[in-house]
Amino acid sequence: MKLSWIVMSMFVITASVSCACLAAEKPDGANGTAHSATVAASADTSPSLRDRNPRYRLRKGDSFDLEFALSPEFNQTIPVQPDGYITLKSVGTIFVEGQTLPELTETIKQAYTKILHDPVVTIALKDFEKPYFIAAGQVGKPGKYDLRSDLTLTQAIAIAGGFTPSSKHSQVVLFRPAANGMMEARLLNVKKMMNSRDLTEDVHLMPGDMLFVPQNQLSKIQKFLPNSSMGMYLNSPNL
Repeated sequence: MKLSWIVMSMFVITASVSCACLAAEKPDGANGTAHSATVAASADTSPSLRDRNPRYRLRKGDSFDLEFALSPEFNQTIPVQPDGYITLKSVGTIFVEGQTLPELTETIKQAYTKILHDPVVTIALKDFEKPYFIAAGQVGKPGKYDLRSDLTLTQAIAIAGGFTPSSKHSQVVLFRPAANGMMEARLLNVKKMMNSRDLTEDVHLMPGDMLFVPQNQLSKIQKFLPNSSMGMYLNSPNL
């Protein structure tokens, strides 16, 4: 009797282990969906550039006019302080850095519901950072430029003076601000785009973007080579 009980127990344990292994190898239903989602999430680690035409987000040093349609006594001009907070009449301080105007409107309405019934507010930006992009590296005129209209990467490079003879325009890097102070990066082969006359991958710039053109290998070692050797290298029929 005792032997039969042991054999039966071993059979149950073996069956349970087999079922667990099959479930791990062939997930289906809810478990399979969760497993697939987990794998997809872990595999998707490459940076992606954000959507075009995003809403402006408040920064330190910005200011805006706040008007109450039914309670003008609360109208005020509010600066965003260096710590990202604003101070509201009769309410106190609220952190608003990084919010869009619609988000800010809801934040302020919620803050004033403590003393006003269904407040109607209007917000207008008064002083804010003008849209810009930065060109760095091997371009004719590195610097910070106003982003006044829809502009692509190749157009921005032209505005910044174009490529220099020492530029590696097959590996231009576009840096873009992301959430939580991080930066997204994308490597672009501008040389291939121009040679193929295909600008479908010519990225549209966003405010705060920085394009960086690295230095090519030849220009890095050029200063270590004698002028006569350099001339022979450039005039070689094998190039």
